Amino acid sequence: MKVGDILRKKTARVATIRMDETVAIAAQLMRASDISALVVKDVVKTEGNTAVGMFTERDVVRAIAKHGAAGANIKVSQLISVQQLVACSSGDTLEHVRHLMNKNHIRHLPVIDNYSLIGVVSIRDIAAAFDEPAPVPA
Repeated sequence: MKVGDILRKKTARVATIRMDETVAIAAQLMRASDISALVVKDVVKTEGNTAVGMFTERDVVRAIAKHGAAGANIKVSQLISVQQLVACSSGDTLEHVRHLMNKNHIRHLPVIDNYSLIGVVSIRDIAAAFDEPAPVPA
């Protein structure tokens, strides 16, 4: 099974946040969408909208734990590492994606095809796909 097979079953909307937004805004977006991660985008004049990282519930907790209530006003850019975005493509196998998640200790991966963000897969998506019964040959 491939990542694209999972994406076909999910909603096409990808929840994103800009690097210059605050932790509070990120938390509100996650709560409103009932999700646990956002793709962080940086608006670069030469490259358009570029995915640069992921911002998760864990990042919210870390910001509040370290800075108290003031953590809500910290910019998303201060809490993510943008050195190397870990991502996958729709053609990647679920085994490969699971390996990437385990190796990098992450639970969400942006899916990028031809330099465009097309979706996000989570460890829950991967686990559910492995739990599905195999299709019966005709």
